[in-house]
Amino acid sequence: MIRFEVLTIFPQLVEAFRTVGVLGKAVERGVIEVAVHDLRAWSDTRWRQLDDEPYGGGAGMVMQAPPVLAALRELAGRGVPARRIVLGPRGRVLEQRLVEELAAEPRMVLLCGRYEGFDERVFELGEVEEISLGDYVLGGGEVAAMAVIEAVARLVPGVVGDPGSVAADSFGAGLLDHPCYTRPAEVEGRRVPEVLTSGNHEAVRRWRLERAVEATVTRRPDLVKNNWRRYPAEVRELVRRLAPGLAPEPADE
Repeated sequence: MIRFEVLTIFPQLVEAFRTVGVLGKAVERGVIEVAVHDLRAWSDTRWRQLDDEPYGGGAGMVMQAPPVLAALRELAGRGVPARRIVLGPRGRVLEQRLVEELAAEPRMVLLCGRYEGFDERVFELGEVEEISLGDYVLGGGEVAAMAVIEAVARLVPGVVGDPGSVAADSFGAGLLDHPCYTRPAEVEGRRVPEVLTSGNHEAVRRWRLERAVEATVTRRPDLVKNNWRRYPAEVRELVRRLAPGLAPEPADE
């Protein structure tokens, strides 16, 4: 069981997300919990204001530290310890190893920014870490928070009906996923590869592994470098055959 606490000024965005699809069913069954909190509830002003002009001038508004710190501390202090995460561009990029790390946490507070971001004292005093989706700009942290929840929740036992589908997902083994096909057997002259209808389970397994390695060395060669040490011998042999230049020297393994 894992509990996500989302702090945002637009709770309606996350409320809708938490009710649909596989995630929504997992929430209904109590496999995971997604609680959404309106940051404005911690504002002590008449108009529930959270932003103000930046010191030194400049464009945009900055989210104030006192209400954000109060919200973080109150939520983190409820129940078991919570990992405090700000969704922002300076953080560690979200990738599968980080997702696996987060999936071991019992609770996390996900803080979603808006405007020009947070007063720096949120980072100095709030005991937070930053996570980024990548090198591009979003309007706020809600989409990033939902991406974290979606990725982590898939690894929680009982969320996805077939655990094997999670294990075979792209990046789960440091490889992109293999191609998938379903009915009809032919579409505009393109037929399903014969091996997939052969009934030979070992041949199917081998074909899928070869296609996964082929896609990885062609489209994401960086994954080979980052995951080489975790690859089994069969994958290393395929990399050496399909893209020998990507395989390290034996002395470097």
